Amino acid sequence: MSLTRVLTGITTSGTPHLGNYVGAIRPAVAASHAPGVESFYFLADYHALIKVQDPARVQRSTLEIAATWLACGLEPDKVWFYRQSDIPETNELTWLLTCVAGKGILNRAHAYKAAVDKNRIDGEDDDAGITAGLFMYPVLMAADILLFNANQVPVGRDQIQHIEMARDFGQRFNHLYGEHFALPEAAIEENVATLPGLDGRKMSKSYDNTIPLFAPRETLKKLIYSIVTDSRAPGETKDADNSNVFQLYQAFASKQETEAMRRAFADGIAWGEAKQALFERIDAEIAPQREKYEALIARPADIEAVLRDGAKRLRERYAVPTLQALRTAVGLRDLSQVTAGGARKAAKTALPNFKQYRESDGRFYFKLVDGDRLLLQSVGHDSARTAGQLIGRLKQEGGAALHHAGNAAVHLGEDLIGHLHEGVELTEVVEALAQFAAEDA
Repeated sequence: MSLTRVLTGITTSGTPHLGNYVGAIRPAVAASHAPGVESFYFLADYHALIKVQDPARVQRSTLEIAATWLACGLEPDKVWFYRQSDIPETNELTWLLTCVAGKGILNRAHAYKAAVDKNRIDGEDDDAGITAGLFMYPVLMAADILLFNANQVPVGRDQIQHIEMARDFGQRFNHLYGEHFALPEAAIEENVATLPGLDGRKMSKSYDNTIPLFAPRETLKKLIYSIVTDSRAPGETKDADNSNVFQLYQAFASKQETEAMRRAFADGIAWGEAKQALFERIDAEIAPQREKYEALIARPADIEAVLRDGAKRLRERYAVPTLQALRTAVGLRDLSQVTAGGARKAAKTALPNFKQYRESDGRFYFKLVDGDRLLLQSVGHDSARTAGQLIGRLKQEGGAALHHAGNAAVHLGEDLIGHLHEGVELTEVVEALAQFAAEDA
């Protein structure tokens, strides 16, 4: 059974807080145990450098985030857990993708456009203070995803554009150099819990209203007691749905506990009593993890060993072989392997391959080529995924199920899949497909 590859990146630019735990860490750790899934979790320290220029903060954040995920139950022997900067192939792939990425697409990236818009409002030059790192961020993110042929990337709606850009860069590369990349899908996190912070706004480092996930017990209690509430006195009915205290409680409590708390709000529970209940409920879940976290954070060398081991195994398994194939594809090859006759002879010895691309009509196509010769041109498809799945079928099933009725139209079973190029016989397509089967064998 083929596994679905799911990839999650965690930027190392701050200290994890309760909002991170409820919205990302807890559901991601639970998802890592799902059957049929190969999970990739990486600490995105290169991404952190775009907005953080404090070396000590980057290092400390990397340590805290790694310790947090391990303390919360991530099992490094059952998932891929690694640090982005320990995978040098990511940087090399970033350059290969940079050479096919359209600048026009990068101009439309949300973060870059927002920075430009702010400069215009402030009366500055469009690119004042904007680094090439911010501008090229989507290419690096695409490399993170495409290097391991991730099938799904869990993101919020504000991140969908980055997945679409990764797909576009992958398609362009495939079109030029053959079918190398699976095209990722955004796994939209529709029901991500968003916790209120101490002041009622979304819990965020930007608002300085967070509750650190593993704050000491007494600090946690003090912060919870500082949550802003209204002035309703004990005995007065309180609005649970508009209460920061209740929303936080609900994120940690069971259904039964939540219903009981809602009744208590209707009966006029005192704010001090409600905050005490919230503290006890959060601490009950966090305390065992806090103990693990404190033990881990005290042994940074052990965490370093876990990350390096994950990267070493991942490079051996995927990254190094993938980059070797990609280098060959773009022409970065061993010169001792050049044969007499140069490129024309090399083209003849190269295996047939599929090239997948998108046309101006918005539809997705592929073609089967043998060297410089076009054998089969597909019909258009509504999605790249459909075209990719058809390529997969052709590679797996070979030409046995192909047929045509004396014309150029080629069918796979009952479905029209494309047309033979002028002068090409169906037997040539069948022979080309047989080479894929031979290569797999």
